[in-house]
Amino acid sequence: MKTLLGYADQISVTAGDEIAFRVSSETAETYDATIVRIVNGDLNPAGSGYREEDVPGTAWHIQGRPQKIHAGSCIVVDTAVPLERLAAGWRVTLLARPTLPDSSGQDGTGQVMFSLRDRVSGGGMEIGIKGEEGAYVTVQGSQARVTCAAGVPMRRHEWYRVRVAFDAAKGELTLSQAALESCAGIADSADVTVACAVEPAWTSAARIIIAARATAEGENIFGGFYNGKLEAPCLLDHAGAVIGQWDFSIGIDGQDICDQGPFHLHGHTWQMPGRAMTGHNWNGSIRAWQDAPEQYGAIHFHEDDIIDAGWATDFAWQVPSGLKSGLYAARLRSATDEDYIPFVIRRAAGTGHAPLVFVLPTASYLAYANEHLAIDAALAERVHDHVPVFGASDVFLAERREFGASLYDRHSDGSGIMISSRLRPVLNMRPKYQSWLGGTGSGLWQMNADTHIIDWLEHEGFDYDIITDEDLDREGVKALSPYRCVMLASHPEYVSTRMLDALAAHRADGGRLVSLGGNALYWRVVYHPTMPGVMELRRCEVGNGWITDPGESCHAFGGEYGGLWERIGRPPHETLGSGFIGQGFDKCTYFRRQADSYTPRAAFIFAGIEGDIIGDFGLIGGGAAGIELDRANSAKGTPLNTLVLARSEGHTNTYLPSTCALLINYAGQGAAQSDLVRAEIVFFETAEGGAVFSTGSIAWSGSLSHADYDNSVSRMTGNVVRRFIDPAPFELPASAARPVSF
Repeated sequence: MKTLLGYADQISVTAGDEIAFRVSSETAETYDATIVRIVNGDLNPAGSGYREEDVPGTAWHIQGRPQKIHAGSCIVVDTAVPLERLAAGWRVTLLARPTLPDSSGQDGTGQVMFSLRDRVSGGGMEIGIKGEEGAYVTVQGSQARVTCAAGVPMRRHEWYRVRVAFDAAKGELTLSQAALESCAGIADSADVTVACAVEPAWTSAARIIIAARATAEGENIFGGFYNGKLEAPCLLDHAGAVIGQWDFSIGIDGQDICDQGPFHLHGHTWQMPGRAMTGHNWNGSIRAWQDAPEQYGAIHFHEDDIIDAGWATDFAWQVPSGLKSGLYAARLRSATDEDYIPFVIRRAAGTGHAPLVFVLPTASYLAYANEHLAIDAALAERVHDHVPVFGASDVFLAERREFGASLYDRHSDGSGIMISSRLRPVLNMRPKYQSWLGGTGSGLWQMNADTHIIDWLEHEGFDYDIITDEDLDREGVKALSPYRCVMLASHPEYVSTRMLDALAAHRADGGRLVSLGGNALYWRVVYHPTMPGVMELRRCEVGNGWITDPGESCHAFGGEYGGLWERIGRPPHETLGSGFIGQGFDKCTYFRRQADSYTPRAAFIFAGIEGDIIGDFGLIGGGAAGIELDRANSAKGTPLNTLVLARSEGHTNTYLPSTCALLINYAGQGAAQSDLVRAEIVFFETAEGGAVFSTGSIAWSGSLSHADYDNSVSRMTGNVVRRFIDPAPFELPASAARPVSF
C-alpha cells in the first residue's frame, strides 16, 4: 500500500527558480529525498533498462508527517453577516437540482445546500436534503436543535424551489419544497411548519457556506457536501429585506461569487465546482453561456471535487545553473515505500539552445491523471481484451477517492469530471509505473512511455531541450521559436488553442515537426488563466467515458467551444498529415512500406533500411504499430503533397474505428475484417523550407531501443531527426494534386 506521496508546486522550472515539494508520509516515517534526472522509466528487463541519475548536492533527510486531502466543493462567503438583522427571523430561498437525492451525504447527516453556522460551536442553521426526507432545515441553538423536513424525496435531475422561514416571535419554522415541473403520480412537493422555540446560536464567527457546512476540524475544512446544481440563493430578514442575494451568472469564468445585496457578502468557490452550467431557465435556444449568461446561473457542486490538495511544503530546491534540460523528479524513499515527483528543467534563457525541442505532453498527463477506468468502467476489460493488472498505486487510488480521478472518469453523482489539476499527487505520472492501458509487454502509458523517447535521444547523442505543454500554452510560439525542430511525444492527445496556434505558426515559419505517437492533437482543453496546473475539458458531440449535458459545451475558462478539434474545424490532419482513426489494446503489429517510400523525396528517411517491414518488434505490444492509430485523409486536411510512407497491417479485431470516424454502425468493422483501421507513417514538406513527419502510432516509441537501438524504427527516426535539424531548407514538390489515403 502507498504510504509516501507528494506533488510539486510547479511542473517546469529553470536555473534560479525554486520548486517546492509537498509530501505526506501516512505512517509519519522519516524519508530521504534526492533530485534525479529520469532517462528511462521502463522496468521491463527486455528493454534497455531503467535509468535515473542523481543530481549531486541534493539530499534531504526529512521527518515525515501525514497530510490529508479534503475533497468537496462549495462557496465560502468571506464577509461577516449582519446577524442583528436576523434577530426577529429570516428567510432563505434557493433553486436546487440534486444529482444524488437518495443520499444522506457522506457522513449521513445530510447534503447541505445553504448554511450559516459557527464552525466551532455548530450553532446556527443549515438547509439541505436527506434521502427520503427530501429538503430539511435545522436550527441549532445553544442547548437544543429543531429540524423541519419536507417528508417526501426529491427526484434526480429535477429543479426545485426551496423556501425556508423562521419567525422568532411566533416560534415557527416553515419549509416549502416545490418541483418546478410536476410529474404525474409523484408527490415530491410539500409545505411543512413546525414549532421552534430554539433560536440559532450565532456568534460573530458565523459564516455562510453554500453547498456545505463549516466544521470544527479547522478553517477551510468542510462537511456535508451537496451534489447537484444550485442557483440564486437569497437570504432575507424577517421583513423580507435582502441581506444577501448571490447571482452565479456573474463572473462565470472566474472563482469569485457576486452578492448583489446591500452588504456585499461576496464569496469564492472552494475546490472549483462546475460553472457555465445551464440554469432552471435554460430554454435550449442558447448554446454558448456568453450569449445569455442569465440562463447559466447554476453551479454544479460535487462531494468529490478536488483541485488543490493544499498541503504544506516539506522541502524546496533552488535549481542551480548548468543542469541539462530534461525530465527530473524528486525521489522519495522511506523504509516502506518510494515515490517520485516529476518536473521539467528548461534551458535557461540566454544560455543558447539546442536545435531540437521535445514537448512533454503534460496536458494529456492531466487528462489521464489518477484514472479509475478499469475499476469503474464496466466495459474496460471487454474493450481491451485482457484482464487488467493493477499495481499498488491503482489499488490505493481505488480505495482513496479523495485523490481525485481523470477526465475520463465520473463524479460520484455520475456527471463527467471536467477539471483536472496537478496540485495533488498524480500516481500514474511516475517513472516505473505500469499501466493496464499500455498493452502487453512494458505496459507503459503517457509519461513513462515518453521516457522511451528520452532514452533514445540520449543514446543517439542528440542535443535537445525539453519543455512542457504548460510552457507552450503560456508562451505560445515564443516557446518554440529558438528551435529548428519540434518533437511531439507518444500521445499528445489534449491541446489548447494557444498550443495548436504555436505549432501552426512554427510550421508556417519553416519549422520542422516530428510526431512520434498516435491520437495526437485530438481534444481541445483550456488552462485556467490564473491558476497554473488547472485544466478544463468539455466532451461535447462525441463522448469518451461521458459526454456533456445539452447546452454545456463551452468551457467556463474563457468560453471556447469544447470537444474534438476536428469538429471545431482544425483537424490534426492539417498540422501532422494524419489523424486518429481507431484503437486496440491487445497486441501491436508492424508497418509495411508503400510505393511513396521509394520516391526520391523519401530517400533520406529510408537510408540504411532494408526490406518492406518496419517495426515488427517492440516493448509495447510486440510491435511499432498499435494502441492508438492515426492515418491520412485529404478530405480532413492532409496536405496534397503528403507521402504515405508505410501502412500498418495485421491488427486483431479488437482494433476498432473511433466513434467519430463512423456515420453508421455495422458488423465487420474490426481491423482483421475492415481496411479502415490502419496507422500510416506520413511525410510532407511545408512552405518556407519546413517539413512534417508523423508515425501515427502510440507504440512507436517502444520499438526504438530494440536490438541495442540497431533497428529500422530507430534508424528511420534518426534519419528524420538528423535531416530535420539540418538548416538546409526542404523544397516543395513541383506538383502535388492527388488525394491522400481514403
